[in-house]
Amino acid sequence: MKNLKKLTILHSNDLHGDFLAENVDSKLVGGVSMLSGYVNKVRDEEENVIYCIAGDMFRGSLIDSETRGVDTINIMNMLAPDVVTLGNHEVDYGLAHLLFLEKYADFPIINANMYIKNSRSHKRIFAPYKVLRVGGMNVLFIGILTEDVLASTKNEGLIGTLVNIEDAAAEVSKINDGFKSMDIDFTVLLTHIGFEQDKKLAAALDPACGVDIIIGGHSHTLIHEPAIVNGIPVVQAAIGTDQIGRFDIMVDIDNNCIDSYKWELIPINEHTCPVDEEMKAIIYALRDKTDAKYGEVITSFPRVYTHPRRNMETELGDIFAEGMREQLGVDIVFLASGSIRKPTLGKYVTLKDYMEIFPFTDPMYEFKMTGAQLKTAIKFMLRDEAFLDGDHTEFYQISRGFYCEYEMASHSIKEIKMNGKDVADDDMFTVSMQRYHFVSIKDFLGVPMEDIEKNGKPRIIAVKSPNVLEEYFRAHAVVIWDEEKRLNIK
Repeated sequence: MKNLKKLTILHSNDLHGDFLAENVDSKLVGGVSMLSGYVNKVRDEEENVIYCIAGDMFRGSLIDSETRGVDTINIMNMLAPDVVTLGNHEVDYGLAHLLFLEKYADFPIINANMYIKNSRSHKRIFAPYKVLRVGGMNVLFIGILTEDVLASTKNEGLIGTLVNIEDAAAEVSKINDGFKSMDIDFTVLLTHIGFEQDKKLAAALDPACGVDIIIGGHSHTLIHEPAIVNGIPVVQAAIGTDQIGRFDIMVDIDNNCIDSYKWELIPINEHTCPVDEEMKAIIYALRDKTDAKYGEVITSFPRVYTHPRRNMETELGDIFAEGMREQLGVDIVFLASGSIRKPTLGKYVTLKDYMEIFPFTDPMYEFKMTGAQLKTAIKFMLRDEAFLDGDHTEFYQISRGFYCEYEMASHSIKEIKMNGKDVADDDMFTVSMQRYHFVSIKDFLGVPMEDIEKNGKPRIIAVKSPNVLEEYFRAHAVVIWDEEKRLNIK
């Protein structure tokens, strides 16, 4: 007869400061007060419950940015996850501040593959794993974040990470080997590398490692059933607090593996979840405080403008990129689509609205690109991957005056112009980008940094990118989308 025990694992990822419920189709959806209510409900109903978060607690809310994540940690402490892994946005406020926030957290934060450079032993910055004792079971969580999603570490010269999926798989194997003398009943990889990369990681794992499930984040992927790779269920719970993932697992204690399981994505709304009233009171107090401070209208639009997807030219993208170009006085601005964090803005734009939709405070860099390099960058940006993995492949909104016709079937540029003139390979343009993207320009636009530097020394021309666009908005009582097409993709 099998020796089975039930284990319930709840999981969120990419919360991004999604603290407040929203009214959708006449019902309240999401928000941490109902999310907390659901987690507490399951903890009351089931015996062996673990709640975990797969990275990116920070960014996306003025409540978060106002205190550089301190209020977010307060909220997370009330939500009381059992274990959290690092996401790429956890380092947005700098490593030193993250280490301060870790000390403030009442829950363990794990990561197996960030380390301090130049130390002989590649000393890890965080605890690589956490063993949770639940219902007589030892449940091992290992946190994974690869360099592919952590471009901001290039601004932190002392931080390194394991580079790729193969290295991450080897690190998981090494950690599991260290537990051979301990009876680990169940093993979870808690990752923040994206759904497709999670599947590659699962395929790279030796079955002898004993990994039972992978719970991930980063790509904001909405799934309706697990992907099974190399016998390992791989899951993710989209983005924010509108839903939560739930595993109900029968664990074979004798063989330390899954006997059977059920996974579902639970909607968080007023019909399915009770409200944590204490959490609600705190959230609304924080909201009222930020509303009072940042309620000033800084500009207006004739209508609501949109940014529906990051891998396409959008109305808001055109407006933001052109506002930057006009303020900075450069030829071209490449503005990262992913830095525009909400799908709509307007008609009246308050400072709070603006800071929440454009929260990243990177400096703006100015540098020079030849016409040939510009063509390389555009072809790289419009490669097939940008449209296959549209949620997270880097894509850029471009300022006015630029026009490109691109044919996907032949992967070729049919026409490229600046201010109505054909771009020649030896033309030279001044370009501006946010630091996060500029320091990784080879990864994001396919142009080596050493080639950029041959054109002249890059320089910082604005200390904080949101300040530039805010000044543009304040100088224009009404901002009208110019409707000028930048990209014609066939």
